[in-house]
Formats: sequence, structure tokens, C-alpha cells
Amino acid sequence: MAPAALPFASSLADARPVPFWLDDPGRPGARPALTGTERCDLLVVGGGYSGLWTALLAKERDPGRDVVLIEGREVGWAASGRNGGFCAASLTHGLGNGLARWPQELGRLEELGARNLDAIEDTVARYGIDCDFERTGEIDVATEPHQLAELNELHQEATRLGFGGLQMLDRDAVRAEVDSPTFLGGLWDRDGVAMLHPAKLAWGLKQTCLGLGVRIYENTRGLELAPSGPGMAVRTPYGRVLARHVALGTNVFPSLVKRVRPYTVPVYDYALTTEPLSVEQLASVGWKRRQGLGDSANQFHYFRITADHRILWGGYDAVYPFGGRLDAELDHRPETYLRLAGHFFHCFPQLEGIRFSHAWGGAIDTCSRFAAFFGTAHGGKVAYAAGYTGLGVGATRFGADVMLDLLAGARTERTELKMVRSKPLPFPPEPVAWAGIGLTKWSLARADANGGRRNAWLRTLDRLGLGFDS
Repeated sequence: MAPAALPFASSLADARPVPFWLDDPGRPGARPALTGTERCDLLVVGGGYSGLWTALLAKERDPGRDVVLIEGREVGWAASGRNGGFCAASLTHGLGNGLARWPQELGRLEELGARNLDAIEDTVARYGIDCDFERTGEIDVATEPHQLAELNELHQEATRLGFGGLQMLDRDAVRAEVDSPTFLGGLWDRDGVAMLHPAKLAWGLKQTCLGLGVRIYENTRGLELAPSGPGMAVRTPYGRVLARHVALGTNVFPSLVKRVRPYTVPVYDYALTTEPLSVEQLASVGWKRRQGLGDSANQFHYFRITADHRILWGGYDAVYPFGGRLDAELDHRPETYLRLAGHFFHCFPQLEGIRFSHAWGGAIDTCSRFAAFFGTAHGGKVAYAAGYTGLGVGATRFGADVMLDLLAGARTERTELKMVRSKPLPFPPEPVAWAGIGLTKWSLARADANGGRRNAWLRTLDRLGLGFDS
């Protein structure tokens, strides 16, 4: 007798195992690899958002600066080209995390974050970067009573502190925006988040950098970093680069500054996109204002609508591989795709029968405080930024400015921040990291199932300022 079909499996039958954003016939070709020896004022290692913004801003600050960027594969192929496309003003992974960690400077952080998002919007317009940028905002939705209470509390605290732009929505109001029977209410950040096409942003930044005179080499991995005369040398597979300064934007990949590596771990995140919705299907969901959405559970989903009316649905499972290994085999996880499909149809039962066109995953860099950290090495000749924990689409531009400030030895409003001057707690070595992350994930799932009540383990992590998230 044939086995029973798994629920929702048929919806995945045609899903292509590639990121939706990168499955584009307009994807630009790769630049040639570096061969021989290059010399420059600034070498940027990494062709994701961190590196691209650093190269662009370096040329805007000083058009005469000689800048080289190297990328191990192709620009935007990793997290920068396969994320959800939520470009947030927050530099602290949300207001709640900022309040918990930097309450005294949160006002300044919120102001800097708002200016950073405005600057991204200005850059996109000024250079004509076609990346479907829409200043739609984002709604954090509650699907359980305790989540609604937590959102109300956060809204009240934000109002007390004078942070505007947040609107509390009751059940009817949130369902008037996006209709799901699971929604009990929501907190709408009307201006602090934009939706965009993440791969097109990376490709547009690449083209802009080239237009400003940045020399970009793809399929050129940085293998080793070492002092060389008055500057630094980075060895590559077919050559080397000699530079006065080096900015590292490698994020989830092992840092060329080895002491930085314990501060991040890779977490694999997964997403689906549907086929384009019909006019009738769109009407059944609403979503006319195209906001980004995320639910408020510890194991959360993020979801949005694309320019061609697909729904992207991701999150929930955050998979940490033992030893923090990076393995392309982990980029696809059918059991997670099936779980996500089930969750999707629970959220939107009116879309029963729709099929998914793409299913993919990949690693992001997570640190224990959920927000980026920064530093220098080799006597200030090297700067790095890492640990964006899934909220780097917007914050990487701020991180690029920080790295350039640090390399210049400048005291700025950014470098004076406690957030910039401090580090998260590093993750412990294996097998302690594996056991601790596993216990944390189990505890977070238990909290979701028990009205948000955090057990003794989570309360201890809270006191220590430690956490695990995607």
C-alpha cells in the first residue's frame, strides 16, 4: 500500500531549490578574479552589503581614495542576496533589544538609525538603483494573548520615551491591513522599515561602486591577512593585495582576524515564496499597503509580498550546525520547508491550493547580543563589523560608516557609542556551545507554548545578556 501523502507536500512539488531573488535572468555576470599583485589605499574583503557599502562610502568621503573589493564568490550570492528584504532603521535588532542593552543611548541610536535608513533611500534614488524600494513599514503581529500584552507594553514604553511612529492595532485593525484568522493585534512601525529586492540592491551597489572607480574582483577569496611594511597584505588564490587599510565585511564566514571568530556562530534560516497571487487571492488577503510582517513568537516567522505579488514566508527554524561548520548541504532542508508550508496555510487558510515556486536557505551570522559589533586589529590598520543577526540589510550601511571612522582614527558620534565600543560575550567552545544553544532553543519553544513564561535557563541568560536568535 502506498504511504499517505504528507500534508502540504504537494504545494512544494514545483519549488525550485534556489533563492527567489537570485533566480533572475538579469543577474549580472561576475567580474574577473584577481591575479598577481594589486596595491590600493583601502582593501574591502567581502562583496555583501557590508563590503559594498564600505567601498561606496569610502569613495564618497574621498573620491581620490584607491579602493579594491574582493569577493570569494559573486557579489550578493550569500545572505545579502537571499534574505527577506526587510530594510530596518533599527540598529539594535528592535526597540526591545535596544532598551535592554543600551537604554542610556537608545535615543541617539534610534536617531542614527533613522538617518541611516533615510540615507539608504537617498542613495537608491540618487544612483538610480532599481531594487523595488518601498517605505511601507512593518507590523509585528500577535498570534497569542501574551504576545499582544507584550506588544502593548512595548508600545507604552516607546510612547513614554518619546519614540513616535508606532501604532497599536487591535484585531480588526490588523486584519483590515492583512487578513489572517490567527492575528490578534499588531504594532505597526509606519516609517522605520522599507521593503526591497535584496539581490537587486547588492547588484545596484556593485554597479555604483564600479562607476565610482572601485576595482572589484569576484571569485577571489581572502585567504590570509598579515602586516606588510607600513600596511597590510591579503593573500588570495592567484595573487595578493597590498593595502594601507583593510575593512573586513565577511560576517558569517571565518574572520581573517582569528580572535573575532568566537563572537559569532552561523545559523541556518529558510524561506519559501509562493507563485504569484491572482487578483482574487490578493483580495482575500488584503495587504494593499504591502507592509512587512513578523509574528512575535520566539520561534518567529517573517513574511512580505513581492513586487510581482508573491508571498515570501520564512523563519521559525534556526539551525545551528555542530562546530559552527558552513556546509552547502545545509542550504536546503526539506523538513523545514514542509513545516513552513504547514505554518503558511495555518496563517492563510484562504490560500489553500496555492503552490510554492522557490524554497531555499542559508547561513547568517548570529552574536549573543543580536546586534552588530565592531573593532580594529593590527594597530588600527584593519577594521571589522559582524554579528548583524538577520537585521543587516539596513544596519550594514551604519557598520560601514563605523569601520571607516575607526580606520581614520576619528572620534565621531558613532565611535563614541557604548554599542560601538563594547563587544558581546563570545560563544563557548564545543561541545558547550552545541549543548547551550540546543537547551536555549528548547527553552524558547517551551516559552512559546507556555504563555511566554521563561524558564530558569532563559532567565539566567537574560541576566548575563546572552541569547540565541536568527
